[in-house]
Order: sequence, then structure tokens, then C-alpha cells
Amino acid sequence: MKPRLLSLLYLLLAGVWTSGCATRDPRPLQRFEFTSVQMAIPFRIVLYAPDGTTATNAAQAAWARISELNRILSDYDPDSELSRLGSTSPHPTPVPVSPELFRVLAVATEVSRASDGAFDISVGPLTQLWRRTRRQRELPDSGKLQAAIAAVGWSSVQLTPPDRVRLLKPGMRLDAGGIAKGYALDEASRVLRAHGIRSSLVAGAGDLVVTGPPPGQQGWRVELAPLDVPKAPAARHVWLKNASLCTSGDLFQRVEIGGIRYSHIVHPRTGLGLTDHSLVTVIGPDGITTDALSTALSVAGPAHAVSIARRFGAEVLLVRKPGQELEFVESPGFRRHADR
Repeated sequence: MKPRLLSLLYLLLAGVWTSGCATRDPRPLQRFEFTSVQMAIPFRIVLYAPDGTTATNAAQAAWARISELNRILSDYDPDSELSRLGSTSPHPTPVPVSPELFRVLAVATEVSRASDGAFDISVGPLTQLWRRTRRQRELPDSGKLQAAIAAVGWSSVQLTPPDRVRLLKPGMRLDAGGIAKGYALDEASRVLRAHGIRSSLVAGAGDLVVTGPPPGQQGWRVELAPLDVPKAPAARHVWLKNASLCTSGDLFQRVEIGGIRYSHIVHPRTGLGLTDHSLVTVIGPDGITTDALSTALSVAGPAHAVSIARRFGAEVLLVRKPGQELEFVESPGFRRHADR
């Protein structure tokens, strides 16, 4: 081989070798943890990164994304896009909305259809009434309750892709409380991946989304919330990777009126909080769907929980105590995640 060609070959090989090495960071990954109050609840990020600067920049970007979504989806903020959409109902023609709001409404509609309305993002008039009930510990007036029920109906949220929505009933109000947090967890995880983080856990008040497992582990080990009753079974753990886990129930948010324990989860048809003292845990592929499903299955109950979850490739564990005895419903695939 001619010397000039040989030299050129060496240079090319050297370039390939150095560029290949440049794509691999030889530094060991370290564990970093961050906390912040977002959407009025505590959020937590655990991630593995080569250094503190990378970790901090990624976490700050994730917090910023969650804050952005809250400004769009909060039903407590009268200036949020969600609130403004409801305040102008009914709409004579479809209204353009942001991609984020349309995404939430589209998934909500899909879960509502699959659960026969057990999940209903238009339940806002009822949740507003029930918040007052919980504060005053007094059941709502029947006239006000019926008026609120009349303004609810998931099928009256009409979607026109790619970005238009029409609310058909007067007085409709949207409540994304059963789905927005899961979407925020998804988006925060996506932002972390965009910053080069391949192993992360993002949690908000017990719900979580995880990506790749921590270094040297088979996944993220997560403790399931227990039902707060005497003789409840011991706490269980599951292993997760690239998945979401969401839990709904009356463990933390409830009120007792007239000797009856009511959940903060409102049944769209009765307008009252659930009374079966249940805890529903759903494992699914993404946070937005899993979050909505955990509410839907709480309302739908044990007879329909597994079949509804199966439509979305999700697994469910339902524990409840409507009377004296504990009742369990567990989908077959839930056990695959169990701690061994």
C-alpha cells in the first residue's frame, strides 16, 4: 500500500475510534434525588446521572414542564385553559385547544368509552359540589345535586382532531384531577430522557412512572399502598421498568358523614363519593392511561376491573372492604411484577 494511502487509512481508523469513544461516557452513574411541590402536591424525582450538573439541569427542566401542564390543566385555576374551556360551554362550534389539552381529552374519552362512563372528565360540577361537602361535612342539597348531574356527560365532550373541542351541555366543567397527574409524570420522564437520563423514577403523591432500571438492578422496587383496616395483608412490593403505577382510593382523602365513610372519588352517576372503602392499583405502559384507569376501576368495581384494564394492556389489584370481609381482585399478569 502506498505510504500516503496508508497514512490516510490510519487517520480514518483513528477518527472512527475516537468518535466511537466519544459516544460513551465512562463515568459511573450516581443516584440523585429531587423534590418539589407541583400541582399542589409533593413530587419526587430519582435519577441516575454521571454528575450533579447533568442531574440538576434535567430535574429543573422536568419541573418546568410539570408547571407548564398545571397552567393548562388545573381546575382550581380559573385562568387555566381547562377552566376557560368549561366556562364558555356550551359551544356552538368546535373550539381550538392546545395539543396538551387535546391529548388529555382524547385519552379521557377512550377510557370513558371502555368503562361505560366510570371515568368522566366532565365530572367537574359534581367534584366542586363534593369539595364543599367534604369541607362542611354535610351531604349536598338534592336540587343542587341533580342540577350538577345534568351538566355531566363524557359523551357531550365532542373532539374533532387534531385540535378542536366542543362542549355540548350548558354549565359543563372539566376536572382533569384523575388524569393530569399521570400525564405530567409521562412528560417529566420524557424531558429527563431528552436530557440523557435513561434511568429515572418520577412520583407524585404515590403515583409514578419509571424508565430504565437503576444500575445493576432488575427494575425499580416499589411498595404498594396498604388498605388501612385491621388484619390487612402485609405490604407488597413490585418490580417495574418502563412502566407506570397509579393508585386510587380513600386512604388519604375521605370524609365521614352520618357514620358513612365517603371517598373523594365521585361517582359520575350519583354525584356522591364512593363508599366501598377500596384501594385500586394499576400497572400500565404510561402514566396518563394508568392514572385514568385507577379512577375508572374504582368506580366500575370488582366485577369489571380486570376486563377494562385488559383493553389497555394494564394489570390491576383491587382491594376493598364494603362490609366485614376483605375482597380481592387481581389480574393474572399483576403477579408477574411481584417481589420474589
